Amino acid sequence: MAQLKPQSVFDCFAQINQVPRPSKREEKITAFLRKFGEDLGLETLVDEAGNVLIRKPGTPGFENRKTVILQSHQDMVCEKNKDVEFDFDNDAIQTYVDGDWLKAKGTTLGADDGIGIAMEMALLKANDIEHGPIECVFTRDEETGLTGAFEMKPGFMTGDYLINLDSEDEGQLFVSCAGGVRTEATYTVDEEKLPEGFSTFNLVVKGLTGGHSGDDINKKRANANKLLVRFLWEQSEKTDLRLCDIQAGGLHNAIPREAHATVAVPTAYVATFGEELQAFVEKVRDEFSATEPELTAVIEPVAAAPTCICKEQAERLLKSLSVVHNGIFAMSQDLEGLVETSSNLASVRKHGNQIV
Repeated sequence: MAQLKPQSVFDCFAQINQVPRPSKREEKITAFLRKFGEDLGLETLVDEAGNVLIRKPGTPGFENRKTVILQSHQDMVCEKNKDVEFDFDNDAIQTYVDGDWLKAKGTTLGADDGIGIAMEMALLKANDIEHGPIECVFTRDEETGLTGAFEMKPGFMTGDYLINLDSEDEGQLFVSCAGGVRTEATYTVDEEKLPEGFSTFNLVVKGLTGGHSGDDINKKRANANKLLVRFLWEQSEKTDLRLCDIQAGGLHNAIPREAHATVAVPTAYVATFGEELQAFVEKVRDEFSATEPELTAVIEPVAAAPTCICKEQAERLLKSLSVVHNGIFAMSQDLEGLVETSSNLASVRKHGNQIV
């Protein structure tokens, strides 16, 4: 990142990416920020909720200005491609520059909200910027419940103005943020023996852009779960398709980039099944030509599954998931371009005899 500007911010971002910080397990980044503030000789506090506050006095001539609070959050969304070996509790994020973009190798980058943390750190370190009194606050567990913000007690922050550093566009002030309600449904299924004359495959839809289920839902990106279900439902109407397992998506606030299923089809249909999959991929690439250029789907033969989900129940599941809405429900009538309500089919996973 040495060539990226402003260098002071990206130097701090590089340091942050060496520190694991999954939601609800922020102990390492909390300790890192505490030490950072103390090493600068600045007043540094950590409350019972794990929020960190670092105070920096105003520069000469600005000591009596109103205090500005700058706020970011410590945790990040931890998602990785299935073929990537990565431990979010211990490993450092690996980054690279691709044209005008800074990216991570096979994982989420953590710029939400690592870049906000980095901006605050750079300002706290700087001795060439005139400013009034500053309180830099780093809240805990924003991504999965705003836990740090909710558990912060009155008086921990004492500033007059607060600027949140958790948005994406420079030079813009945001007047709202994405809230969320998590809906979880459980479907109990029965297993039945796979008939003779079937071939079993692992099917993977991957290479999608993904993104945040709130901020990116209006960018016409494909949902890997919906694509997988769509293909399987179409095939169930053409052949005797059996669903053995499904592990699709993951985090509730991430648009799924990958979806996996284990399926079986009559051996005589195997060649056609592969052709149908490639035709499906080409069709979907046309539909999402502007947003999903890397979309792909692959099948690989595996050992015959001993059992599969009862055919009638699997068809009912696929049909139900096919009609689950994904995307925008309504746009604001007051603010142009603002999504008011939306839905994201985030995760479909088989655990024993239950689909969750």
